[in-house]
Amino acid sequence: MTNSGLTRGGTDTTHGARDHARAQAGGRAEAMPVVPASAWPNPPPGVAADDLVWAQTVPGGGYASKVLARGTTLRLTDVAGDACAHLLVFNADQPWERLNVADTVKIPWQAYLGAGHPLLSDQGRVLATLVTDTGGAHDALCGTSPAARNAERYGDGAAGGPTPSGRALFAVAGAKHGLGPRDLPPSVSFFKGVRVGGDGGSLEYHGSVGRGEHVELRAELGLVVLIANVPHPIDPREEYACSALDVLAWRGSPTTPEDPLWSSSPELERALMNTADYVDARGV
Repeated sequence: MTNSGLTRGGTDTTHGARDHARAQAGGRAEAMPVVPASAWPNPPPGVAADDLVWAQTVPGGGYASKVLARGTTLRLTDVAGDACAHLLVFNADQPWERLNVADTVKIPWQAYLGAGHPLLSDQGRVLATLVTDTGGAHDALCGTSPAARNAERYGDGAAGGPTPSGRALFAVAGAKHGLGPRDLPPSVSFFKGVRVGGDGGSLEYHGSVGRGEHVELRAELGLVVLIANVPHPIDPREEYACSALDVLAWRGSPTTPEDPLWSSSPELERALMNTADYVDARGV
């Protein structure tokens, strides 16, 4: 009788399992973070490698998460032109304060995300500000895909399956930060455009702009960041299509009254003042 453990490289013993694990040293998978982040081969122009705090490629159907300090800049890049970066952000100190999509589109009087757009919580504070946008194809209306919908469309929606849903991946990512399914609100997504139809009720899927487009968000509070890179829920294609996403973050400073963005609108100025009042009182 063949010893199945030996056919797996001797992992049926403690020593064999140890040797097998150590043999993986130095290997890399596409989804692994670069540690230290300063080893990322091509930092953005003007960013010192030593300032990088997060560097990771998230494949299609993958997820990532990180806790970022206030003032950090987060860059998401659509590497091949078919990524869809679904994003959730939470106040790292009090994670019950989280992205509120309704206020994010209501307070700025703008349903379409672009440079200068704040990501707001329901406390009237800015969690992050979208400071750079090279593509303009994003969505704050549809959220991400649920497992049941993916099971219906593709045959499976589980986090560990071949066609994971955004909600399932958010649940796994959130669990690493003590967040449960009930803590996960509707998300925003980048690199797949959606517009309201001429009838005022339908939604039109506009797809992506192209490879290499990126957005940059500035953390106005310390954040828990969750990312799921999965097809947009109203993507009409029959196949599960989603390409790689590059995630970079580097040290920086939050928005201050001297920044033109601060006074770009009365609503944003008030939200940033609320944010500053909160962090000043906490000594952050």
